[in-house]
Amino acid sequence: MFTGIIQEKGKFLRKYKGSSKYQLEIRAEKVLSSLKKGDSIAVNGICLTVVDFGSDYFRADVMPETLKATNLGGLHQGSVVNLEQSLRPDDFIGGHFVTGHVDDTAVVKTIKSEDNARLIELEVDQETEKFIVYKGSIALNGVSLTVMGIDNNILKVSLIPESWSETNLSMLAAGDRVNIETDMLGKYVYKMLANIKGTKQSKSEMSKNFLAENGFI
Repeated sequence: MFTGIIQEKGKFLRKYKGSSKYQLEIRAEKVLSSLKKGDSIAVNGICLTVVDFGSDYFRADVMPETLKATNLGGLHQGSVVNLEQSLRPDDFIGGHFVTGHVDDTAVVKTIKSEDNARLIELEVDQETEKFIVYKGSIALNGVSLTVMGIDNNILKVSLIPESWSETNLSMLAAGDRVNIETDMLGKYVYKMLANIKGTKQSKSEMSKNFLAENGFI
């Protein structure tokens, strides 16, 4: 479990290929503190298990399917990745609960400046859009953000200077793929309501008004 508050930006060093799996080696510093083999670290929002580490790097197993389904498959030497250690019981929760299980990738459409904020528009898949709620939480490359708008498969988020400068979102350009994880609570609510009604909800039904009518907000 994670919070979506990035602890540092690491650098992708290399990929090792085995008979049925891959290992990624990533240069890091802060997330190595008190690290043990078997610990979890979110890399661009993806929960990976540490299998080895040194004074300035760690290695983690990753399945071929994960490389295909996320933006980890497009990493090259020197690529900057967002890193966060798994949540501990006594940690301060400043973002929202992030599982590290990425739902899909979104494609960056536009990035604009508005005073001290950065506005990003991304195109999401219709299957993913149904879990996104206006003013709800969402994780992009592991960064906890608030949904500013969602309509016709276009997701809008706004970044404060800290989120912009201290994560790899500042390096995005139109056409880039971003790992997206929708709010865990929203998915459970959607599933529960679908079971109650005995039918699947359409993308328009999972709205702020719908949740209010059913007593969830």
